[in-house]
Amino acid sequence: MPISPKFLSGSQIRQTFLDFYAQRGHKMLPSASLVPEDPTVLLTIAGMLQFKPIFLGQRTAESPRATTSQKCIRTNDIENVGRTARHHTFFEMLGNFSFGDYFKKQAIAWAWELSTEVFGLPASNLVVSVFREDDEAFAIWRDEIGIPGDRIQRMGEDDNFWQSGPTGPCGPCSEIYYDFHPERGDNIDLEDDSRFIEFYNLVFMQYNKDAEGNLTPLQNQNIDTGMGLERMAQILQKVPNNYETDLIFPIIQSAAEIAGIDYHNSNEKVKVSLKVIGDHIRAVVHMIADEIRASNVGRGYILRRLIRRVVRHGRLIGIQGEFTVRVAESAIALSEAAYPNVRRREAQIKAELAREEAQFLKTLERGEKLLEEIVDRTKQQTHQQISGQDAFTLYDTYGFPLELTQEIAEEQGISVDLDGFEAAMKEQQIRAKDARQTIDLTVQGSLDKLAETIQGTEFVGYAELSSLAEVEVILVDGKSVEEAAAGTEVQVVLNQTPFYAESGGQIGDKGYLNGSIQGENAEGLLVRVDDVKKESDFFVHFGFVERGTLRVGDSITAKIDNSGRRRIQANHTATHLLQSALRKIVDDSISQAGSLVSSERLRFDFNSPRAVTAEELQKIEDLVNSWIAEAHAAEVAEMPIALAREKGATAMFGEKYGDVVRVIDFPGVSMELCGGTHVSNTAEIGLFKIVSEAGVAAGTRRIEAVSGQAVLDYLNVRDKVVRDLGDRFKAKPEELPNRITNLQNELKDTQKHLAAVKSELAIAKSDQLLSAAEAIGEFKIIVAQLGDVDTEALKTAAERLQQKLGNAAVVLASIPEPDKVSLVAAFSPEVNKKGLQAGKFIGGIAQICGGKGGGRPNLAQAGGRDASKLQEALESARNLLVEGLG
Repeated sequence: MPISPKFLSGSQIRQTFLDFYAQRGHKMLPSASLVPEDPTVLLTIAGMLQFKPIFLGQRTAESPRATTSQKCIRTNDIENVGRTARHHTFFEMLGNFSFGDYFKKQAIAWAWELSTEVFGLPASNLVVSVFREDDEAFAIWRDEIGIPGDRIQRMGEDDNFWQSGPTGPCGPCSEIYYDFHPERGDNIDLEDDSRFIEFYNLVFMQYNKDAEGNLTPLQNQNIDTGMGLERMAQILQKVPNNYETDLIFPIIQSAAEIAGIDYHNSNEKVKVSLKVIGDHIRAVVHMIADEIRASNVGRGYILRRLIRRVVRHGRLIGIQGEFTVRVAESAIALSEAAYPNVRRREAQIKAELAREEAQFLKTLERGEKLLEEIVDRTKQQTHQQISGQDAFTLYDTYGFPLELTQEIAEEQGISVDLDGFEAAMKEQQIRAKDARQTIDLTVQGSLDKLAETIQGTEFVGYAELSSLAEVEVILVDGKSVEEAAAGTEVQVVLNQTPFYAESGGQIGDKGYLNGSIQGENAEGLLVRVDDVKKESDFFVHFGFVERGTLRVGDSITAKIDNSGRRRIQANHTATHLLQSALRKIVDDSISQAGSLVSSERLRFDFNSPRAVTAEELQKIEDLVNSWIAEAHAAEVAEMPIALAREKGATAMFGEKYGDVVRVIDFPGVSMELCGGTHVSNTAEIGLFKIVSEAGVAAGTRRIEAVSGQAVLDYLNVRDKVVRDLGDRFKAKPEELPNRITNLQNELKDTQKHLAAVKSELAIAKSDQLLSAAEAIGEFKIIVAQLGDVDTEALKTAAERLQQKLGNAAVVLASIPEPDKVSLVAAFSPEVNKKGLQAGKFIGGIAQICGGKGGGRPNLAQAGGRDASKLQEALESARNLLVEGLG
């Protein structure tokens, strides 16, 4: 009795296949490890790989027939994973094998019986392909199975000649395709994957291929078949792609839940990322279960690459922090029945994932930021290709695999210079050989190497402005040193610090490191700290040793600049209030697009399709100042991110959040997720003043403002300017606008009068040229320079001369300013009929002076930059006119 094709689970399909062939004398064997015995391949890529020695006659088969469900890994089409309906890195191949027993006829008959009678696929939905030279297989399908000849396709080596690798057993094959749309008729194109899916491949293994590509017959004729479990599941479960089958979709749902999204309501880009996660997690779970460890070579590199792709695609869909272990739990649960070792190795799988993910997350954010800058820079270039050196910097300093850089670049429509990358790699290898065997550290990335020996920096600056600390690392010129003397620029890592490191738009604190009474330096040490940045888990203090000697292991007092911190806190809280006011007064959909918080000012970028009006800006400023005057107390708490979002907290642009977040709440006014420092009460801000509002990009506006002491500084500067203007104009401050308007009007009138005078002067000068007009046949020409006359006056003079001369061509020039040349040509209609156009003519003349221009056939003007070439240009103009009109 055929099984109903309505629905079979992945597990049922696997077991049905194995049982079918076991009932026909095939020994049911377990899947081989993903680590193959075959040295020619890194990973198990096909079901036949464990039987390769048998096919080659190197080993005797325990049974003449076998059947397996083989786990496989292929990464040659990794860029297609998630983008097509059926590409995977991990998949299961259901196979039946004959070792010199049955051959084409029996293999074809059983494949057809299993497909149509057991799985219940209608014969009308099936199409077959054979190797173009395999008349025997064609005849079996047509004459014994009964498939019409027009539904048997002959295909070439690329499609229907199978080989396991560059060398080894191979042979022609025959494939069975499922037709999702038989109603489209007999116009069969098996390349159309929207209509056809190849689900069963019958390989007639009869040759061995050597390193030179020569084919020799095998001792026995063998059968090697493969049915894609995921593909058959798609067909029988009637879903649009392999990913939505019960073999993978539960993993996708697990990732979607962590991201807080719904797969079916997501756009295609998000779906691709979820599919990549679903596919790759299956792959890495089985690879680790088969005792593959992440590394930078071989199959370990493939594992590392897959894990990093999972992490990156998780970030693309909004997952922050570590998540791969949770998604892996779904993959383990789905696989344990068929592959019990995934459950036995659960602890190792989770440990390896957690370690690799944590390591990659430390460098990923910096690498992504740098790559974004590189991509933006590359897009502005004519040759849109990321340089090999940039790609190598990402790889060497930030742990970015070259393939990941290529993938991200491809998404942006640009390429990567692979030859340049290889050259940079070779240069680095040469340098490494010549380098001394010392720790060579740079602040921008190599602090990660210290993570195994020292702990990250503990930040105590929310509650303390100074604290005792121990010096853990000193860097000078990017290299780790044991001590640094006075006069040295240093970067210092402490075990704990009150200094805030630049983050979320807020700049790093300034201050000092002092020798404490416990240290050998007593009170003689003083290090000025000018900036603090966070690298991985370390706070790096950028400073200068002003006196004493700083040593690793010193106990010191780290003290921030209290005044600077207070001003920064005021500006940071004011930024939160500004965002809240913008949403209330302009548009509640406004979102942050960037920010800068320093001790002098604050800058807030936000998404808005229009400018904020002057009236709205005043209302915003008034509202913020009213909140300041109302003295709202801050409530700071840490809570699960889901709870924070439920409460309505706003996320800060560019920040990365974990499961637990810090919430800054001024009840009734503003609530945001923020790791920055803030005032404890809005009254501490003092005052808020908007300085400017402008557009910085399409759909993005920027407000700059000051608060607290900076408002007084801002007003003092403007008060000084107003008093100075009042003294100059002998006017009170309130009279200045009218006085300045009157002066502007007077200036405009004067400029108009001056222009008229210049025009009259140009006309007077030009009239003197009438008597010097040169006759060329029936035409008159004038080519002359009129001193420093401006362009408008020059144009007026040229038109006037042409009109007075009648049938004429006039070219005038002037030097109105140093290194600026003006040229005008006025031609009569008769001159135009001789083929001379004023626009083209004057444009060519202007090129001699390093300029360009053009205009109408009868009147045109041009400009140039090289006044020294003017005489040459005028001589050229005369010669061209004489030639053209003669």
